[in-house]
Amino acid sequence: MKMSDLVIYSIGVPSPIFPAEPLPPLPDIPRGSLVIVEGRAPIWRYGMALHLLHGSPAAAVAFYDPKLGAVVVATHSKEWQVGQVVDMTLPASE
Repeated sequence: MKMSDLVIYSIGVPSPIFPAEPLPPLPDIPRGSLVIVEGRAPIWRYGMALHLLHGSPAAAVAFYDPKLGAVVVATHSKEWQVGQVVDMTLPASE
């Protein structure tokens, strides 16, 4: 996997929010890439992000866990398996 095949989608929020708060716009997603969703946010916001990403050209979607790395939660590619952990560390937010 090349770093150019990774797309980071940050959905974190600085304070409590309600479900009506929209998600950030999707970044450019090249066909076949792995999208990693990250950020401190309610679990339902992660579900909304996964739903939004389902129709994207990404090969797979992973959720970032600072203790594990990126965990693949959905895939349309034989290259990725649900539950697969991608060993990586994102830079700390300021």
